[in-house]
Amino acid sequence: MTAFRYRRAALALTAAAVLPLTLTACGGDDSSSDAAAADKSSSAPAEEKSSAPAEGTPADGPFGPACATVPKDGAGSFDGMAQDPVATAASNNPALSTLVTAVKKAGLVDTLNNAQNITVFAPTNDAFAKIPKADLDKVLADKEMLTNILTYHVVGEKLTPTQLESGTYDTLQKSPLTTKGSGENYTVNDTSKVVCGNVPTANATVYIVDTVLMPKS
Repeated sequence: MTAFRYRRAALALTAAAVLPLTLTACGGDDSSSDAAAADKSSSAPAEEKSSAPAEGTPADGPFGPACATVPKDGAGSFDGMAQDPVATAASNNPALSTLVTAVKKAGLVDTLNNAQNITVFAPTNDAFAKIPKADLDKVLADKEMLTNILTYHVVGEKLTPTQLESGTYDTLQKSPLTTKGSGENYTVNDTSKVVCGNVPTANATVYIVDTVLMPKS
């Protein structure tokens, strides 16, 4: 009888020792499963996030540092310019006042407003200011020379930013101009930078540039 009691006591002690280890092992499995599930759950949203546009991807709308100076509303805003033909739209942008004066002196207002699906590389006032005043005054006083220069800034088709990446296009002046770049950085003839591009008007796409383009012939 005494031996039987000792045997029962030993079994009880063994069970008491083994049970916590078993529970711990089970709890560890649950914890590992929970951690794995948590890791999986936290990583899921990262997979759903859309990647940012690749660098160098052409912009869909107007782009460039000078676009910040365009009025937010009214006839000179992007929405307002989109409603008017290009010469009229340019006249509502204070940064293009010298260009507008030149267009009027050359008698090209109706020509530009009545043209269809054109691209205009529009020099800013600062672009014209790079030309010595005496030379600029001479150009403005010579209608033939002025017309020659201004029509060199016009291409007879609407150009998208993608088309500017590497292109050569005939102008209304008949001499070609070249473009290159990507994303929001483009140059014309390697010297004139687009400072506000892809601006829509009723009949044209405008790329505002920081240097007046000079025809090669």
